Amino acid sequence: MDYLWLKFIHILSSTFLFGTGVGSAFYMFRANLSKDVPSIAFAAKNVVLADWFFTTPTVIIQPLTGIMMMYIGGYNIYDPWIMASFALYGLAGICWLPVVWLQMKMRELAEDALHKGGELSAKYWKYERWWFWLGVVAFPAMVIVFHCMVFKPL
Repeated sequence: MDYLWLKFIHILSSTFLFGTGVGSAFYMFRANLSKDVPSIAFAAKNVVLADWFFTTPTVIIQPLTGIMMMYIGGYNIYDPWIMASFALYGLAGICWLPVVWLQMKMRELAEDALHKGGELSAKYWKYERWWFWLGVVAFPAMVIVFHCMVFKPL
């Protein structure tokens, strides 16, 4: 029974993690495409909030429940699918940490431009490019982690 509860929490938290990431990226990307400062400021503010409320707790819950299920289920940490999952989760995490910082800086720059009634700075757009490309790396890594969780390949 403990295994099923852990699995439920693991699946639910992975849904929050992936869903928040994809949703936040979509709204931030669309706001950036519009080049509309109020829209960008609004999106950036809420993307940062979503990271604190949803992403951060699930980033902690995922490996904890995964490790607990691994031991209860009798899996070996050296199983290739588990090692691949941890490696790709780590890669996504390495991308996510600077993304969090970038989003906070982008929020500050967007709010500053909004209050001053001006355009977004070149620094904002530099941060946006880094934010975008880090997401390009992290997204497929997480898709493959999902594949490993479901199919346990290798």
